[in-house]
Amino acid sequence: MLRREFLSCVGVAMAAAWAGAARAQANWPERPVRLILPYAPGGATDLIARPWAEKLSQAFGQQFVIENRGGAAGMIGTEAAAKATPDGYNFLLTPSAPLTALPQLRKTPYDPAKSFTPVGRVGDLVSGYVIHPSAGVRTFPEMIAYAKKNPGKLAYGSAGLGSSSHMRIETLRTKAEVDILHVPYRGTGDALNDLLAGNIHMMNEVAPIAHVRAGKLILLAITHSARHPDFPDVPTLRELGYEDADVPSWYSIQAPAGTPKQIIAKMNAKMLEIGADPEFKARMLKLNVLLPLQTPEQMARHLEEDTKAIGAVIKAANIKLE
Repeated sequence: MLRREFLSCVGVAMAAAWAGAARAQANWPERPVRLILPYAPGGATDLIARPWAEKLSQAFGQQFVIENRGGAAGMIGTEAAAKATPDGYNFLLTPSAPLTALPQLRKTPYDPAKSFTPVGRVGDLVSGYVIHPSAGVRTFPEMIAYAKKNPGKLAYGSAGLGSSSHMRIETLRTKAEVDILHVPYRGTGDALNDLLAGNIHMMNEVAPIAHVRAGKLILLAITHSARHPDFPDVPTLRELGYEDADVPSWYSIQAPAGTPKQIIAKMNAKMLEIGADPEFKARMLKLNVLLPLQTPEQMARHLEEDTKAIGAVIKAANIKLE
């Protein structure tokens, strides 16, 4: 009797717990949600995250709060997100590099395929090589010619070792056979400040594009499959004869492994709705960001394919972290 009564009580308690968890997931979010960004403020990750945080806050009636955790080429913030409680109130908003490139260049305290579950894709960058006017060149061929005549004199700033911008310059150095000095920073914002001051000469990120529009920097080439709509006269790398040198940078929201599937599905559905809105698409295009819409399953496949492609870039360029 006592055993049956005990088992009955356990069953009731478990059923109540399951029911409570189900209600919590159905009512999610009931408090602010944290978006961890693995880079410092002022860079492309920050530019993309803020409009999304605003829209998600409006859509769910709870604040989506940005927390910048920069350092170690994105590894610090990515690790923090991987170890966060998987309760639907902690997410990672990141460029692809900490998930695709970095784990192939150094040992990371997370496994991109096992530590996270894809939630939604938040943008693809349409960026390009920009140069400071003080370098004295105005076209991509002129830059390559200058770099060949003056090995190591052009300095290129990236968002950090293992970042997409790092992959781009290493790929170009290999394909064009030029010696351009790579200067890694803790994030795009720090590199951009030095570029505008003329302390370095080049970058390939989305943030400098606004300064091209202002006439402070020169856009040499587009890192994308098509020309930028605002700069129709600037060729793509492919048009210039550099096949497979783009090294695309795409951004996504990832959840710590174990986050309830119902919450991930609910968030992805709302993200697809937001991303399809013409006004939001136009707003993001002003930031040089396109919005390809993907389900979590499609994102998982894309991550696997891009990881393989980045691995080929690393091998071909013999990229190593100093």
